[in-house]
Amino acid sequence: MNDDQIVVGRIGRAHGVRGEVAVDVRTDDPDARFAPGSVLRTDPGHVGPLTVERARWHSGRLLLRFTGVDDRTAAEQLRGTWLVVDAAELPPPEDPDEFLDHQLVGLTAVTPDGGMVGTVAEVRHYGQDLLVVRRENGGEALVPFVAALVPEVDVAGGRIVIDPPPGLLDEASEA
Repeated sequence: MNDDQIVVGRIGRAHGVRGEVAVDVRTDDPDARFAPGSVLRTDPGHVGPLTVERARWHSGRLLLRFTGVDDRTAAEQLRGTWLVVDAAELPPPEDPDEFLDHQLVGLTAVTPDGGMVGTVAEVRHYGQDLLVVRRENGGEALVPFVAALVPEVDVAGGRIVIDPPPGLLDEASEA
């Protein structure tokens, strides 16, 4: 995967016998991104591109069927494949307090007093968005991406300010 590509999902296990796969969604607009007819690039690249034939939600999980993937065996061969789009394809957020993952990755993280925390290595989307900050000592810190803890994001300046509560950046809280 290159720096101009953004992960929008990861293919999980096959679902049923007709070629459907479960997808770990990594986009905030899955209904648009995975609409039937959408063409998605893949990592590894030789697997795709994949065209969405059918999309449906089942028990809170997105299930996709791709054109040409007609059975469970073919679906299982896609397991672990990353679904990616070019960053240039994504429109800029309308809200000035909203950021795309690729805008945050690579930013220097500092404390309000200017102390070095590390570099944003990844954004994870779970129930709460988490910044994975690679520490100078080689460890990682997981920082919830909320205004109370990340009061300043300066994309043009290449930095974010993290105002951690006691213990958030301690060695024991690192992943």
